[in-house]
Amino acid sequence: MSQPQPLVYVIEDEEDLGRMITDTLVDFGYDARFFSNGSQASRALQKDRPDLCIIDLGLPDMDGLTLVKQLCDCDEIGVIIISGRDSLPDKVLGLELGADDYLSKPFEPRELVARAKSILRRVRGRAAHLDPSQELASFGDWCFRASNLTLNHCDGRVENLSATEAKMLTVLFRGSGHIVSRDQLLGDYLSPYDRSIDVRISRLRKKIEADPHNPAIIKTIYGAGYMFTAKVRWHT
Repeated sequence: MSQPQPLVYVIEDEEDLGRMITDTLVDFGYDARFFSNGSQASRALQKDRPDLCIIDLGLPDMDGLTLVKQLCDCDEIGVIIISGRDSLPDKVLGLELGADDYLSKPFEPRELVARAKSILRRVRGRAAHLDPSQELASFGDWCFRASNLTLNHCDGRVENLSATEAKMLTVLFRGSGHIVSRDQLLGDYLSPYDRSIDVRISRLRKKIEADPHNPAIIKTIYGAGYMFTAKVRWHT
């Protein structure tokens, strides 16, 4: 049996643009649904879980970044931000919240489709990148559980990871003590927006480092990649 069409929500307050994006996605074989504001999309999200959401930041009833955060805090859903806000802080903030990509207006619909295809392939492959035989890993004062994507500290703190963060962390685990390149971190699922690697490494550091601005566990090797310096122990 063939896989069902990926479900994509297009959340855009400019109706002409939103419908053009939706029609283009349908032409390329996606089940795409258009919403002109965040409230409509939020209600739809309670009924059906999309594979990907394409979100404009300038929604009439809420800040699109609020919706981005809600999506990235729940089940794994691909997120592309589209916006007329072309400032670096907005891009970085969107990625820090968990978005997979950021596309500034104006853009070619075909480019958006290409990015959507890449992200959907990555979302569908995320689970496969987490080795079920390696359920539990410990390093320093932390314990990582692959089954629920959590980091547990010996003092009781719990940090939740996105699937992408967990995948990147397991890649760093496997390369512990060695340089891990950017391409190795995201492999075939490399984001078109390379800055996302730096942002996600920054998010991991904020969760596991005593001083994220002077990291001791995830070291940057300039011009080469990153190195995980802590000893990793796998438990079955």
